[in-house]
Amino acid sequence: MKINDITQLLEAIAPPQYQESYDNSGLIVGHPETEVTGILFCLDALECIVDEALQKGCNLIIAHHPIVFKGLKRFNGNNYVERTVIHAIQNKVAIYAIHTNLDNVLYRGVNERIALQLGLEQLQVLVPKPGLDQVGAGVIGQLPNPVEERVFLQQVKEKMKTGCVRHTQLLNKPIQRVAVCGGAGSSFLPFALAQRADIYITADFKYHEFFDAENKLVIADIGHFESEQYTIPLLYDIICEKYPNFALNLTEQNTNPVNYL
Repeated sequence: MKINDITQLLEAIAPPQYQESYDNSGLIVGHPETEVTGILFCLDALECIVDEALQKGCNLIIAHHPIVFKGLKRFNGNNYVERTVIHAIQNKVAIYAIHTNLDNVLYRGVNERIALQLGLEQLQVLVPKPGLDQVGAGVIGQLPNPVEERVFLQQVKEKMKTGCVRHTQLLNKPIQRVAVCGGAGSSFLPFALAQRADIYITADFKYHEFFDAENKLVIADIGHFESEQYTIPLLYDIICEKYPNFALNLTEQNTNPVNYL
């Protein structure tokens, strides 16, 4: 089995053309015709992940976040991006990223996985891409029954395994219609408001952006890593269905750069 066999399987679910213009999804390090010895799934392909891949006999890393976003003009090892790429090339470890194209598909995408984790039903794309069916950013859905705000926030904290939920003022009304967006989703708040969500769960809201809720919904910022962590088993499951007996590994490294005291 070659790298190309694996990437074609992933891209059948999340085609590369669905990624955003700023993104860099795809095969970042390596050659598509290389025979695969094992796969390591992670959120961030860092130096420690390359080390883990080597320890586990894996020569392919499948990550959600691309290690390279901007063009690299030098490879001197002066930052973690350069060091990771050098380390991977020297040890013949390929790195593949499937980022906003996986964010932008409803079926088997990042946001569907979050929604299922939270028990949402009747899922629809929050920010549809014109002319494309079930493609776009975020998801909006319904809880089977209304839940009191504080109770639901506690459920979110537990189910999303986050050390902190930053939220706007509670509105003293039940939560049932829920919008979610993995990663940095503050720019999509107007769509959550327009679709009358009771709460919008995402990450990376800035201080002044919390005011934009205008007491019309609750914003719940659960952290970037926390919102996307279930992408790792999602990718594993996609490959495992086709190659159940192959050497597939979930990372044991927590690459979240944010810590809570």
